[in-house]
Amino acid sequence: MYKRGHLGVAMVTLAPITFWLLTDGYPVFAVLVAGTVLYLAMLPDMDHRVPGIPHRGPTHSLLFAGLVGAVFAGAASVLEPVLSVAVPGGVSMVAFGFLLGFGSVVAHLLGDVITPMGVNFLWPYPREWSLSLTTADSTLWNWGLFVFGVFAMAAAVVLAVRGLPV
Repeated sequence: MYKRGHLGVAMVTLAPITFWLLTDGYPVFAVLVAGTVLYLAMLPDMDHRVPGIPHRGPTHSLLFAGLVGAVFAGAASVLEPVLSVAVPGGVSMVAFGFLLGFGSVVAHLLGDVITPMGVNFLWPYPREWSLSLTTADSTLWNWGLFVFGVFAMAAAVVLAVRGLPV
């Protein structure tokens, strides 16, 4: 997937989380989570800019997702004593930070697993998983996922603000 497609997949994965955060009374967290996930949507593709790291190698794995999650958890552990913030779901700020970092990378991997090149989730174990639904450069899929993501996020926000119809 290209950037537009990855942003779309990120929004599709964010939609239910955004709905949950808004309906549970955490609008600031909803914005923080959405902004973070969208900002990091292309993080695994940093391998294009780092010499010696093959594309869809280590940065496209659950190990990398765990590493990013650990960085976020570490940052949260520093901020938690300073900020007295109620965290959604009754988890610690550290756990929430880990899930945010981990989930941001996983959203990217979901966008790449639909392409024939696939993703090596268990890197360094040498196996790629692929659904082979479309090529990464498909304009139709990239735009389609983006539009679907925008619709999903808008629907999540509208349903959360107005309340689900009974």
